[in-house]
Amino acid sequence: GRHEVWSWKTASKESLCLMWQKVKVQLMLSMSFLTALFWYCRRLYSFLAQLLKRWSNYLQRQLIRNLSVLPEVDLLGYSAREWKGETKQAKQMREAYEELFRSCHIKYLRQVRRDNYSVIRAVLFQIFSQGIPFPSWMKERDILKLPEKLLYSQGCNWIQQYSFGPERYTGPNAFGKLRKCMEALKTNWAEISATRDHEERGSMCNTLFSDESKEYKLYEAIKFIMLYEVVEAYEQIKSRGKPVHNLFSLLFDRDSSSDPLSFMMNHLNSIGDSICLDQVELCLLGYLLEVKIRVYRLHRFNTEEFQVKYPAEYRREWNEIALLTEDDHYYHIPLFRT
Repeated sequence: GRHEVWSWKTASKESLCLMWQKVKVQLMLSMSFLTALFWYCRRLYSFLAQLLKRWSNYLQRQLIRNLSVLPEVDLLGYSAREWKGETKQAKQMREAYEELFRSCHIKYLRQVRRDNYSVIRAVLFQIFSQGIPFPSWMKERDILKLPEKLLYSQGCNWIQQYSFGPERYTGPNAFGKLRKCMEALKTNWAEISATRDHEERGSMCNTLFSDESKEYKLYEAIKFIMLYEVVEAYEQIKSRGKPVHNLFSLLFDRDSSSDPLSFMMNHLNSIGDSICLDQVELCLLGYLLEVKIRVYRLHRFNTEEFQVKYPAEYRREWNEIALLTEDDHYYHIPLFRT
């Protein structure tokens, strides 16, 4: 009996040992597999994280490269880089920048792409980034119908000679292109101004102003609105209707823009291509968009024309935006800090 008990215990022990060896092998294989899987997943995660970081940096560099309004830079640092040397002009410019920093509380600026849309871009970017709503007259009218009204209701078939900045396009398709420009302006303005979060609105502006095809449509829409209002004012003057703003008298007093057609052919068509807005047209821009445009003209430092407002006559409730220019041609955006 003792021998049978011993044999049974021995057999059980051997069976358990054999079973354990098999389980042990399986466990070791499983642990090895899990260790290898963990190592692989960790390496994969590290690789994907690096790839995502590089892609993000690439997209950010591309966005900054394409931005037509660059991120803010230190005002005095910008002045020191741009106006080196001891020439009279360089010294005057540095003094003008120091005056902006000291007396006007302008600490930073955003550089705007140097082309012939510069001033329209600088104005529109600030309107969008500040969330300024449509001007009052634009809320009452559907701006999408302005090209149709000008062409059919007022018989201005000469708008077929309208040029789209660098794209000197004329012809019967001008009407359709103008309508697309108006749609782009209305849609983007409504969407951005309805965004209350400042950072989100800034991100939307950066995206919009890094796409040339989209932003150029906005500028051409603004140009066309200027033309439309000039036609309206001209008709009111001819019919001796309600009085018009003084700036229209200044505009029509020029030999080169005595009527809407000459204004379009001699001035508006070249904006964005070979010329920028002059001071009368800058007044018109502020008047139409119902913003007070304060311009710091650095080349007029130490004169009464160092700070100028466009238009000179404005309503108290209008929002104010600021521009900075060194030559009345290219414009940047000054940023205030108290």
